[in-house]
Amino acid sequence: MKMTRERLHQLIKNKIAAAGLSLEHADIVADVLVHADARGIHSHGAVRVEYYAERISKGGTNRDPRFTFETTGPCSGIFDGDNGAGHVAAKLAMEHAIDIASEQGVAIVGARRIGHSGSLSYYVQQAAKAGLIGISVCQSDPMVVPFGGADVYFGTNPIAFAAPGNGDDVITFDMATTVQAWGKILDARSRGVAIPDTWAVDDRGVATTDPMLVKGLLPAAGPKGYGLMMMIDVLSGMLLGLPFGKHVSSMYHDLSQGRELGQLHIVINPAFFTSRDLFCSSVSQMMVELNAIAPAPGTEKVLYPGQNCDIAERESNLHGIDIVDEIYQYLISDSLYEHSYDCKDPFAS
Repeated sequence: MKMTRERLHQLIKNKIAAAGLSLEHADIVADVLVHADARGIHSHGAVRVEYYAERISKGGTNRDPRFTFETTGPCSGIFDGDNGAGHVAAKLAMEHAIDIASEQGVAIVGARRIGHSGSLSYYVQQAAKAGLIGISVCQSDPMVVPFGGADVYFGTNPIAFAAPGNGDDVITFDMATTVQAWGKILDARSRGVAIPDTWAVDDRGVATTDPMLVKGLLPAAGPKGYGLMMMIDVLSGMLLGLPFGKHVSSMYHDLSQGRELGQLHIVINPAFFTSRDLFCSSVSQMMVELNAIAPAPGTEKVLYPGQNCDIAERESNLHGIDIVDEIYQYLISDSLYEHSYDCKDPFAS
């Protein structure tokens, strides 16, 4: 079914608040999740609410975190999330990074001891809407079979980038370092559809199209994605003094405990390197030129990176956001959670 952004936001906020999060923090969580659903990234939208509600209600997400920010240098700082909602901590950490980069030209801010923060595109767009370049990376729990290996080690470890163009133009790129994000498997499960045989493997290490049989994800582009997820783990885990690789906490192991995750924001002020107007004009020009490239046979149009999500968001704003009926029924119910995620296998349904 379809619903407006405002209606979906209110339903998510109500459920998160009912689980025990403050209205202020529930509002931010809802904003990030609606952003994802509106852009067609349903794997990081409303499908996650039931899991978040259970973790909040069981204490694994700190309902009253004591956020702190420590300036560690002229262009750097550490935001401690006290295992509060990751969406809130990541957003506030990015605000600090934006303030620093606006004054100093660049900023590197680590957000440590946070929960799952959802779609990284939300945070890099914060920077781009402020006229800055945003880069964000974060670690996640081990679910990926390393290139040439048989056991999982790294997480899907995503990276996102956004840069401002002229006017309202923003180019945004957000990707997991796996062929596909785990959330896409969850989305396929909720919709009862098959997945491509290039996404994941079963418990024997054999490629599978059944999302219910997935026991390991595959790195994007083989050794290249494998190397990239290692780099992201170093930057968002080791660099912040946090667990790394197979030592990162499982999303489902114990919902009464904090995740202790890390995320790193890098923000660059174009005005410290070139003319701001020239930079923004160049970004917009590139977007137009990419769209103007003659499409290959079988392709309708060449899109710039992330444009498919921009198109989906415009459509959502006009015609509503598509939400699975089962998820809608949960959102309007009185239940905090109907299917417990606690202590499940990471690949459980």
